[in-house]
Parts: sequence; C-alpha cells; structure tokens
Amino acid sequence: MRPEHGLFAYEGFEPEQEKLREALCTLGNGYFATRGAAPEAEADEVHYPGTYLAGGYNRLKTELAGRVVENEDLVNQPNWLSLSFRIEDGDWFNVSTVKVLVYRQVLDMAQGLLLRTVSFEDSGGRRTRVEQRRFVHMRHKHLAGQELVLVPENWSGRVQVRSALDGRVINGGVPRYRQLSSRHLRLVMAKEVDAETLLMEVETVQSRLGVAEAARTRLYVEGHRAEAQCRLIQEEGLLAHEFTVEVKAHERLGVEKVVALYSSKDPAVSEAAMEARHAVKWAPARFDELVATHVQAWTHLWNRSDLDLELAEPDGTHRALRLHIFHLLQTVSPHTLDQDAGVPARGWHGEAYRGHIFWDELFIFPFLNLRLPALTRALLRYRFRRLGRAREAAHEAGFRGAMFPWQSGSDGSEESPRVHLNPRSGRWLPDETWLQRHINAAVAYNIWQYYQATDDSEFLYFHGAEMLLELARFWASVAQWNPSLRRYEIKKVMGPDEYHTGYPDQPEPGLNNNTYTNLMAVWVLCKGLEVLRLMPKERREELLESLELEPSELAHWEDVSRKMRLVFHEDGVLSQFEGYEQLQEFDWEAYRARYGDIQRLDRILEAEGDSPNRYKLSKQADVLMLFYLFSSEELKELVERLGYPFELEMIPKTVDYYLQRTSHGSTLSGVVHSWVLARSDRPRSWKLFIEALQSDISDVQGGTTQEGIHLGAMAGTVDLVQRAYTGIEMRGDRLHFNPNLPEGMRRLKFSLRYRKHLLDVEITPETLVLVSRWDTQGPLKVAVRGERHLLRPSETRRFHLSQKPSWEAEGAGVSPQG
Repeated sequence: MRPEHGLFAYEGFEPEQEKLREALCTLGNGYFATRGAAPEAEADEVHYPGTYLAGGYNRLKTELAGRVVENEDLVNQPNWLSLSFRIEDGDWFNVSTVKVLVYRQVLDMAQGLLLRTVSFEDSGGRRTRVEQRRFVHMRHKHLAGQELVLVPENWSGRVQVRSALDGRVINGGVPRYRQLSSRHLRLVMAKEVDAETLLMEVETVQSRLGVAEAARTRLYVEGHRAEAQCRLIQEEGLLAHEFTVEVKAHERLGVEKVVALYSSKDPAVSEAAMEARHAVKWAPARFDELVATHVQAWTHLWNRSDLDLELAEPDGTHRALRLHIFHLLQTVSPHTLDQDAGVPARGWHGEAYRGHIFWDELFIFPFLNLRLPALTRALLRYRFRRLGRAREAAHEAGFRGAMFPWQSGSDGSEESPRVHLNPRSGRWLPDETWLQRHINAAVAYNIWQYYQATDDSEFLYFHGAEMLLELARFWASVAQWNPSLRRYEIKKVMGPDEYHTGYPDQPEPGLNNNTYTNLMAVWVLCKGLEVLRLMPKERREELLESLELEPSELAHWEDVSRKMRLVFHEDGVLSQFEGYEQLQEFDWEAYRARYGDIQRLDRILEAEGDSPNRYKLSKQADVLMLFYLFSSEELKELVERLGYPFELEMIPKTVDYYLQRTSHGSTLSGVVHSWVLARSDRPRSWKLFIEALQSDISDVQGGTTQEGIHLGAMAGTVDLVQRAYTGIEMRGDRLHFNPNLPEGMRRLKFSLRYRKHLLDVEITPETLVLVSRWDTQGPLKVAVRGERHLLRPSETRRFHLSQKPSWEAEGAGVSPQG
C-alpha cells in the first residue's frame, strides 16, 4: 500500500467537525470499536467518546407522546480512553483553552493506528508537544491501547497524569433520541488491582450483559520506568489513577495505557472481570510490542482485501476507497467468526439506528463473498440462529414460513420503532418502515450469492436451504389471488423507497404490488424450488419431512412464481407500485430554490403539513434495485416467466424515469444509480460513484455521519469498483469478466477468492491479466467477454480487450450482473 493512500489526515482543530472526525477515525476489530475521540474529552457539544461491543444490546422503555415505547439499543460501554495531564497543578489539558501551535490527527489505515500531534502554549507561556498513538488490537480482540508522549519544549517541572475508566456514560450520541431513556448500565464493581491497574465491571439493566474493563498504565521517562507517585481517585462511576512525575525540558515522558475488555457472553470465559484483569497482567510489557503484532494482523487483512488503482488524474478516490474497506474490516473481521452478531447498517461506530441490522448486508456481502467468504458464512448464521423467531413473526402476522424483521438486534425480534421524530417539525410520527417485507428477499439473495461464490454446499444444505425454503413459503403465503386479473398480488407492504408509506389520504399504511417486492418474491420462489432440485435426495427428503412440505405446496409455489402481477405505466416503464402513475409530479426546482438541500424531502414536506405519499418522488432506488441485483438476461427471464413482454429498451427508459424523480435521501441511492448507469453512461456513473464515495467523508446527510458511518454505502462503493466496472459475474460454476473501466482509470488490481481458487486480477483499458495463485485446486472456469477459457493452477493468462464489451453490443444499458 502506497503511504499516500493509507493515511487519512486532518489539520487543525475544528470543534464543529470533531464528532464527524470521531466517527471516521473509529478504531475497531470486529469485537468492539472505540470512536476517535480525544482521550481527554468527555461527552459534550464538541465530543462524544463511545465504545461499543459487537452485539451488545439492551432494552429500555420510555413514556412518549402518551404511550410507552420500548427500544433496543447498542450500548455505549465505559470509556476506557480517559487519559489527561496537567502541568504544575494547572488546569487539566483542554485543546479549547490553550494556544494551539500545531494540531494534526492522522488515521493510519495501513497499520490500524490513530495518531495525534498537538503543540501548544499554555497561559504560563510553557510550550509543550504531545504525541499520541492508539489501537484496538486486530489480533488480540480483547486488547486496546494508547500511548501519550509529552515533551516540555521550554520548561521543566511537575506533571500530573490521570488515567481513568469512566462508567458514567449514557447513550446520548443521537440528538433525535435524547427524549428516550438512555441509562443502560449499572455499576457492578470498580476497584484498584494494584498501583498500575484498575478494574471496572458493569451490567446492562435489562439484558444482563456483563462487561469488564481492566486498564494498566505505566509511565516512562526517556524510555525508562519513571518513579512516579500514584494515588487512587474514586467517584461514583469513575475510577482513576493520578500519577505525579518530574520532567526536564526536552525529556520525553511516555504514558502507556493498555486495556482489556471482556463480556459475559464471550466463549471460553468463566468471569469477565477475572479475564480482563488477567489479560492486562500478561499483555506484553511495552506498547511497541503490541503495536507490532497489531500491524502484522492488519497487513494480513490488507493482503486479502485491498484494491490498487491508478488514475490518470490522481485525487482522493483511492484513499476514500481504502477508508471504506478499513471501516468494513473493523466492523466485521476474522473475530466475527467466533461471535453471534450481525452486520449493523451504521457499523459499531455510534448509536444511529440503535446499532440494528437492516438489509445493508445486500451491499456488504458481495465484497466479502469474493475476499473473506468465511465472514459471510458467519453473518448468515446470525440469521439462521434467529430463524425460529422469524417463524413466530410470520405466524403472528397471519403468514406461513419465516418473516425476518426490518430491524434486527439481539434476538431477531422486530426492533423497528413505531414512532420517529421529525427534527424539522419537532413532531413524533408513526413509523411504518417495518412494512419493508423485502428484507425477506434480501436474506434469500444473500444466501444464494454466497453459495454461488463459494460452492459451499454443506452450508447450503444444512443452513441456507432451510432459510430459503421458509422464505419461499412466506412469499407464497403473502401472495393473494385476484380472480378478476387471474394474478397473484402482494398488498400492504413498502418498497426500499421509504418516502412512500401508503396511499394519499388513506389511514392504513402500505402499498400494493410494489414491483421490486413482487419480482423478488418470484425470484425467491424459483430459488426455493431450484435448491430442492440441487440437494442430494437424502437431505432433500429430510427437509421436506421436517418442514412438512407437501407436493401440493410446491406446486403452489410454481403457480405463484408464474402468475405474479407486475404493474407497468402506459409507456412500458415498470411502475414502482400500483397507483404510482396517478400521483402528482413534484416541483423539484421550486423546492431546491426554497431549501437548497432536499435530500430529506419527507421531513420537509411533513413540516409543511404535506406528505411525499402524494408525489412521484423517491428517497432512493426502488424499482432500479432490480437492475442492481440482476443482469438483463436474468431480469428478462423473470419477467417473461410471468407472461409479460420484456424489451431491452425498457431498461434505460425505466432508469431515466426514476433517476429524474429521486432525491438520493439515502446514501445507498448513489451506489445503486451509479451501478445501473455503469454500462450506458460511464461519466454519469462515475459522478454518482464519487458522490457516494464522499457521502460520509463530507457528511452529505446533514450531520448524521457523526452518529455512525453508513456501512452499506461504503461497501457498495468498493463493490462498484470490484464488480461493476470489471463486469465480474458468477454464473453457475464459471466466473465471467466483462471489463469496462471508467475513463481516466488506467489500471485496477486486486485479488479475489472464487470457489476455493485464489486469483490475482489486473485490468487496464486494453488488457485483462488473470493469475491463478494456488496449485492445490483444479482448473478454474472463466469467461472473458463471453469467450470461455480454463485457467490452470499457477497459470497466468493475458486477454486483449480490443473488441466491444458484450453489453455494449447488446445495447442493454445496464450492468450485466449484480
């Protein structure tokens, strides 16, 4: 990794940007994550320290708007960062109260380190330089650490250092949630172990999740252990060591704080507090030793996960892609294999969306499938473990099979709130997003895509198939027969576009015949039947018996999969839902002139007493999700299976229609639209890609990134480069390449794993080079622009890309795969 592409740097201290930087500079290892807050900071209007354990949830009740609501939240754990100093009994260090001479914060993505350099002059004229390093260990998942080096530049004297564990934390990182109950922790124990070690244990008040943190702090002067006085400070919820030491001008005072975090749900653990205490006791003596093994683990991860690209005009694109990969790997890492946690839409980086799991896996798994497929398998098992709850949910709703929730947390219950706050109007409003039943197609799609990438038949037969069949059963039961149309219909749902929750002036929420939902239901039914055909007879019969699947039910699936209703506009455009064409056109120019930023039109219109349900507008891609997930051939097959005509000209017509009516109020919107334009309009696709790439870095969602990153959009942008611009598609047992690099991209290089093969890929506008790196597998079946080839073990093949891509010859105007 070239250094300039592995560093993400901020110059100068800007209080209004601090919380955004904290989110983007979060460090994590898949087990827990800590925001990039300054170690001396406490939660206030400028800073928000936060540490979050993967899957660490708790429920609280709040009386709100005349009703009691219950929410399950990802819990902010005790702040282990707390580390500050003061000079000669002066004020404790605060960047806001000194004269800052130099301020630089650097996220070293190659090494997984957060660095900060501050030079300042205090009110006494003393000049001091402070250098800090921090890690959350990527090899030893329970360990984290930070180092503070203080150098007096024009003075000598006494320094006091305070190192603490702060259990006084609440969940207060999202302003919209501040009317809700926020105290999730109770203190179980806080004590001094010895003159360098502190130990604190807390427990969540409802879920009874125990979390223990132990902190070991050591001081060094010029690399030698310092003779420092130490006293214990203990307040309610706070435990600290205060060290006093003498330093001379230009001497380096080093403070090394190593922390261990354990929870009561960790495997092979008897008592979390005992394990944390043990871990810091036996951790390497010096900070640099821990850094070395941490960096080594990150090097191994980058070897599997990096993208190397060369642009004609270098800009921040490469660095931003690395930032996105970095945060993905901090959210789900090899440590994810050992734990029961899903992949949250906002990472483990903050409290937005309460740390819940949505459908964002649909955008995240494609990258993992071709890089670290074992992680996809582990995350799919999160769904499998909650299959029982999904069955209960379907039954309670009057359906069969399994119905996964739109928002999931600890146990697979529906965690979607029933009310939400519009910060523009100040009103609490009904939240109908739980009607997004299409999550049950996304889960099925993810199972199938993982199988396509890995050929992991064991997972499919013993985990994936059971979920797929129960999801097919669900969709067959949701579909209602309309005898007058002789078609099946799906009613009272929402599509991915969250602006439309129902019909204008209708009291009941929900929409009928959302095209994305209906066609995805057909796809799930087809895959359910296909999986049964694929399975060995013995396992198939076991599943049919255990699930009580009779031939008559399978015949019903076949019938629904051939007679589902689709709604079209008069000109052949696929309608977002039944009745969409009758809605009013929206005055985009007037609202842009009035408000400027209109990404959240739902909030704007509600504050005006209006509703987006009345207009032809979308928050994000809805119908167009079909062109994101399926090739034109797959889509044609699905539509024609239903007896409807499918003309290729319908694709660009449909894309243009909805692109003109979309506000991109979701960070996922730019990813999808960039993808569907990648073949027909490369300049426009690249423009949308860059916008999506910058969405969190520039915080285009009006300040929401500080509450947590948008992981789906981050992973989606990486996948755009990895699959959309390379034309990679998995068809059966063959890996297809149909490259179409954006103008200005001179070279793209990466490695991928496909069905136990390790493959190096290098693409230029003129050539495709494939290198099979493992010699333990048989030949790999590939196709390059439709021509089939065999790539033998350890073979290097170069393909010339002089002819037009197949999609260009067809004129389909849509990415050939998803």
